[in-house]
Parts: sequence; structure tokens; C-alpha cells
Amino acid sequence: MMKLLFALALIAYIALDIDLICFPLINLLFLFFSPSSFSQKYPPVKFLSEKDRKRILITGGAGFVGSHLTDKLMMDGHEVTVVDNFFTGRKRNVEHWIGHENFELINHDVVEPLYIEVDQIYHLASPASPPNYMYNPIKTLKTNTIGTLNMLGLAKRVGARLLLASTSEVYGDPEVHPQNEEYWGHVNPIGPRACYDEGKRVAETMCYAYMKQEGVEVRVARIFNTFGSRMHMNDGRVVSNFILQALQGEPLTVYGSGSQTRAFQYV
Repeated sequence: MMKLLFALALIAYIALDIDLICFPLINLLFLFFSPSSFSQKYPPVKFLSEKDRKRILITGGAGFVGSHLTDKLMMDGHEVTVVDNFFTGRKRNVEHWIGHENFELINHDVVEPLYIEVDQIYHLASPASPPNYMYNPIKTLKTNTIGTLNMLGLAKRVGARLLLASTSEVYGDPEVHPQNEEYWGHVNPIGPRACYDEGKRVAETMCYAYMKQEGVEVRVARIFNTFGSRMHMNDGRVVSNFILQALQGEPLTVYGSGSQTRAFQYV
């Protein structure tokens, strides 16, 4: 429509010999309807039919992993609602989608109930790095227990499928390497990291309880050490620590004997 108006204005100016006193108006039209005004400011988005397009809720969607998931689902053509309280998430991680008709950003804490109509829920809300989740252990526990309970209640009400972003921390200080899904872990329930370890273990338990008792469709993904763009500089885990120390010309810190192993995945 904008291109059509621009073309009509140009034709009128040339064909109808409009007085030069209108030239500032034509300049304004050129400025307003310039080619740059038609440029796409969003990443490319696939078109999906109404039947194939899902309404998707991502809790913690402005965080490190959540924002990449937001990008993927948006570019796949789905309608995405991101909910984040911005404790560790950052608005800048998803600001390139703000204003898009398929995107909505809500400042909300999942500890409080949320009423929304969706088809799928990706529950990623929780601080994940040790400095962040140990900063406020009670808040971490509430997010992973009450927050998960609220999301499961929402999934039950609207008939949505829920995926819980769990963690390798559910294995605690494992005595088996590598860990498989049959291994139950070696966890200290009152240790310094317990707020996160036990919070995620309870969250998994609630997911399967809702599946068995209420018929809610659930998925659980135990995510290991993730690295990549949008990581916090002070994330506190080995990849960011090594990079930061290397950039600052400091010795790389290796805890223990250095013989321990970690499983890594790029975001």
C-alpha cells in the first residue's frame, strides 16, 4: 500500500504538472516513502499456515538459552510470547523481535500465576549459573518449584505440551561418568548448590506427576554446560571464565586436579 501511494504521488507530480510550490510536499513523500522505509528490520521469518502455526510461550525467553530458542521458533514462523522477570535475562537479547506481529514480550515472574492461551510451553525460567542461583537461593527454589507448578497448571488448563529445561545438576556430584538417564545422581540436599540441584529435581518430579495423574504432555531436557553468544561475561562457569581470564592476560584457573571432565554443547 505504501509503495502504491508513493507511485501515485510521483505520477501526479509528473503528469499533472503540479505547481513547484508543492515541491516540499513531494520531498516529504520521498522521505516518508523512501526505499529504506520498506526495508525489513526483522530476521527472515518463514510463513506458516494457521493450521501449522503454534502459539508458544517461553518462560525465561530473554535469557541466554531462551533467547536463542526464541529466535529459532520465530524464524520457523510461530507466534511466540516471551515471559521474563529480567533477573538474569536481558531485553536486548530479544529486542530485534519487538514490534513483530508474531512476538510479544511480557515482564512477569513465573512465581505468580499467568493466564494465557497457548499450544506449547517451553519452561526455561531460572538462573542457571552458580553466582546467580546462589545469590538468592530461596528465589531460585521458588522459581523452580512454584514457577514450574504454575506452568504445569497452565498446561493442564489449556491442553498445552510443556517442555522443562532441566539440568545436569540433577546428578549433583556424580560418581558415574558420563551420566546416563538411568543414573539417579549423588546429591547433597543441603549443599551450597542444592537450591538449584534440588529445585530442578522437584521440577522434574512434578512434571511426571502431572503427566501420570492429570494427563499433561511433558518433556524434560537435562541441559549440560552450554556456551555461545549472549553468555554473561561473569557467568561463573569454565568457558566464560577461561575466555575472560585469557582476554585479561591472567592465568587460567583450574579447580582440583584438572583431570575432571565436562560435557559441553554450543547454544
